[in-house]
Amino acid sequence: MSSVAHDDAGTAASHSVLLLEPHDGVPAVLERRAELRAALEPFTASTGPVAFDAERASGYRYGQRAYLVQLRRPGAGTLLLDPIALADLTPVERTFLDDEWVIHAATQDLPCLAEVGLVPHRLFDTELAGRLLGYPRVALGTLVETLLGYTLEKGLASVDWSTRPLPHDWLVYAALDVELLVELRDRLEGELDAAGKLDWARQEFAHLLTVPPRPPQAEPWRRTSGIHRVRDPRALAIVRSLWFARDQLARQRDSAPGRVLADNAIVETALAAPRTIDAVREVPGVSARRGASAARTWLAAVQSALAEDEQDLPTRRQEGNGLPPTNRWSDKQPEAATRLTAVREALAVLSERLLVPVENLLPPAAVRQLAWQPPETVSAASVGDALRDNGAREWQVEVGAADLARALAS
Repeated sequence: MSSVAHDDAGTAASHSVLLLEPHDGVPAVLERRAELRAALEPFTASTGPVAFDAERASGYRYGQRAYLVQLRRPGAGTLLLDPIALADLTPVERTFLDDEWVIHAATQDLPCLAEVGLVPHRLFDTELAGRLLGYPRVALGTLVETLLGYTLEKGLASVDWSTRPLPHDWLVYAALDVELLVELRDRLEGELDAAGKLDWARQEFAHLLTVPPRPPQAEPWRRTSGIHRVRDPRALAIVRSLWFARDQLARQRDSAPGRVLADNAIVETALAAPRTIDAVREVPGVSARRGASAARTWLAAVQSALAEDEQDLPTRRQEGNGLPPTNRWSDKQPEAATRLTAVREALAVLSERLLVPVENLLPPAAVRQLAWQPPETVSAASVGDALRDNGAREWQVEVGAADLARALAS
């Protein structure tokens, strides 16, 4: 069902339409394999791109698994799938094996879709398309309103999608996320073609399908918010010990780590280094978390850190084999810092000319590597080879190598 927005005079406003519910209605969430087979039949008889989306329970559950999968193909309808109840979504992947999947912000959804067995072979990312076209705001609702004239009801992105049963208004929200995705894709493809950027987009979409999962971080505890306040190695050891204790407990409870113990509580505990249960409970942010049992867990983590040998304590900065942070280049290698400034200035000019964000013109890591260690002989060809070696796509090399070579030569 849809409703046209009206202005104060009561006439239909031409600039937008408010979608109250999907025009086909909100389908029931599929939870049984037999229901899934029957629901997929209209899709096997249809062709064209298919829209996909997934809803997670970030901030509520441990990990980033999908708790609802939505898909839609114009002419065939919309499906809402419960990947927890269904468990095996192989029939879905088989049905759309040869089709183009349309996803908004694919880097967010591809990992959780892959976790439930849904891996596209062809992709169109509407958010990335909007970036390549130079749209300043590329959220789904913004692009739909700007290009299609519809206003999508938003505001439920951060709810707990592991809730069962899912409320009707949540299902409306979820279904609307795929309602106009294929139409948006068609509009964006036309604009990309007119701008001479369609091949760029296709290369980017193909690249997204080849990106391997991120390897586990060597020291994930260093991402604790507020850790910059902790300077003493022994206190850093407490942060590390608490982080792993929290992670283990969060995994056991299937709860987001921040709901078990907030980052600021970890930092405050590390600074206080409490020696007793009562002292642990007095730390801000700790006392209200899960009572005596949790307090004993945090005390044990603190005691473990306090008992570590000096040579095992963490350093203030993470040691790695990669490049140093760019804010330290001026001290470590001033020539590289100068090259990085020149390269970034050239990219800023190129970004403005092509109406493509700097971060989409070239992989930032490739730019840093080029500035840190440029080719012995600087030319467009040698710079292009260096960029390719660090993950740049061919279109990026074609539009950027010559300008970066000139920047380095200067």
